[in-house]
Amino acid sequence: MNTQPQTPNLTKNQTLVFDTLTRADQPMSAYTILDRLRDSGFRAPLQVYRALDKLLELGLVHRLESLNSFVACSHVEESCCRHHGTVAFAICDNCGQVQEFHDHAMDDRLTEWAKQTGFRAEKTTIELRGRCEACSG
Repeated sequence: MNTQPQTPNLTKNQTLVFDTLTRADQPMSAYTILDRLRDSGFRAPLQVYRALDKLLELGLVHRLESLNSFVACSHVEESCCRHHGTVAFAICDNCGQVQEFHDHAMDDRLTEWAKQTGFRAEKTTIELRGRCEACSG
């Protein structure tokens, strides 16, 4: 799904969770990650959640709210997106494929709206649900 980006110093557990998400072709729940990492010494969900919390904080992974799952960030190398203003995803309800995208015009518009209304957004995630091109045909 994603290429291997440059990552900051991560702990062993953070690296294992991040690598698992990077190699995944679909979003993964914390419990699916745990199942995949049992042979690497993971025994409890808390190990996965701690690693995910740090990876989320670093902007290396994203949580898909509607699926209660996680994906590796697909654009951590792009300087304009390093701090992840608006993160947007197109999620195929048929095959489960997720495409992350960033649209500067959309980001600018939401930022302007927040400024005009005095709203202080701490996180903006947009999830489009539907069918991908392969499933539409």
